[in-house]
Amino acid sequence: MVMLMGLNSLFLLLNLAAVTHNSLGEEVPHKFSRDDFPPGFIFGAGTSAYQVEGAAAEDGRKPSIWDVFTHAGKMPNKSTGDVAADQYHKYKEDVKLAHDIGLDAYRFSISWSRLLPDGRGAVNPKGLMYYNNLINELISHGIQPHVTLQHLDPPQALEDEYKGWLSPRIIDDFKGYAEVCFREFGDRVRHWSTINEPNMFPLGSYDLGFWPPQRCSNPFGLINCTVGNSSTEPYIVTHNELLAHAAAARLYKDKYQATQGGSIGISIYCFWYVPYTNSSSDVAATQRALDFNSGWILRPLVSGDYPETMKEMVGSRLPSFTKEESEVVKASFDYIGLVHYTTMYVSDDQSRRKTGLRDYQADVSVKFSVEKDGVPINELPGATPVVPWGLQGILEYIKQTYNNPPIFIHENGYGSRNQESMPLSKALNDASRVSYLDGYLRSLLNAIRDGSNTKGYFVWSLLDCFEVLNGYESRFGLYHVDFKDQDLRRYPKLSAHWYSNFLKSNPNNKHLESTSFAKYHSTV
Repeated sequence: MVMLMGLNSLFLLLNLAAVTHNSLGEEVPHKFSRDDFPPGFIFGAGTSAYQVEGAAAEDGRKPSIWDVFTHAGKMPNKSTGDVAADQYHKYKEDVKLAHDIGLDAYRFSISWSRLLPDGRGAVNPKGLMYYNNLINELISHGIQPHVTLQHLDPPQALEDEYKGWLSPRIIDDFKGYAEVCFREFGDRVRHWSTINEPNMFPLGSYDLGFWPPQRCSNPFGLINCTVGNSSTEPYIVTHNELLAHAAAARLYKDKYQATQGGSIGISIYCFWYVPYTNSSSDVAATQRALDFNSGWILRPLVSGDYPETMKEMVGSRLPSFTKEESEVVKASFDYIGLVHYTTMYVSDDQSRRKTGLRDYQADVSVKFSVEKDGVPINELPGATPVVPWGLQGILEYIKQTYNNPPIFIHENGYGSRNQESMPLSKALNDASRVSYLDGYLRSLLNAIRDGSNTKGYFVWSLLDCFEVLNGYESRFGLYHVDFKDQDLRRYPKLSAHWYSNFLKSNPNNKHLESTSFAKYHSTV
């Protein structure tokens, strides 16, 4: 592992900021396709259980923490995932949609509370049947299942029993749940991810409190939480998630990998950050932000311990690994799943450390911004900057800092707002999403040509679904879902046609017949 300290950090970050910003598109021809990527590179799209399945109270499923949260009216328009896109009943249709685009793989998650309604103990036979059916349907259409074990939605039963991820008891329960999945599905699943975004879930749920189980403490929460401790709980939760991941990965490697031939990883939310100025304080702040974001997970996975900056800034509030735990966590992955959407400027901000109160935001002590001197970092659709070169930046940084591990881009996509009142033809003409995907795929190809060990790319998302920040007010899908229609009819957007055309060099798949939006538009 390359240790980034002092001048090394300065030169690396400034070099990456300059190179990635200026190189986008220079090496990639105007027209490009999957043929420009390495042989065997996997292209797919993804969803997650609570966001797409629906059938929240059917066939033995019990609540996750998201069910309780949304039923309390905590989301915009009091939206819930009770029905969502109803993939539980429409999985065959959705698999066909994935096949029609030409996807190599579909990334989805298993609902822990559907398979093991109480978090442990008896397996729900109807939940087991559903996931077997989904996996078999994918394989019958030539689509690889890439499976996440937990995507933000642990069972409410474990939250009620011992406060869920705050308790080390969840480590054994997660390991037991993982074993059920490996045993029942591992003969057909070759790509496992243990936990989605273990570095973001604790912030939304235990520092700022806007996600379930809504724990935080004044003055840090974005809401008035009634319970929680923003100073300690985010670090405890991530620590337990890392240990649970490592326990599940060790189980898989020791008991199942040799016979099943699969791989296992973890999915990490990774921003790319650029120093606001070339000052030493802003460069140091940028390194600190990287350590507190991606390094929070990657450094333990590679070296067995947290980044030195985190240990220095957080102190005794940061849990420590025993020697045995460190060895189990270290190298507990075959690949890294990378979730990346955007890039931000970073400047040093010590103002939050002037009081005795500390949370994650005070510990990292930086200010994030999406513009500099009134100039946006890039196009600003809504509130999210579109910065394709940032993907190349984070991939190059991981290559140089963390020994260039195998990577799958597990999420990358574009959210559209205010579409409920649009005519269907306008909602389907998602040219901005096409531009986003084109730009980020070009950036990805540049990173691969520069040596990044990236093996696959998944668009978020296959179809419109319940989004964990905005419910149904934001849409990321390649397919439009008419949530006002009783049958939740799906329609391919322009981006679905574009992605299909991009993938057309794969002769084994039937693709959408037309990649011309004008031709498609006339049939709507």
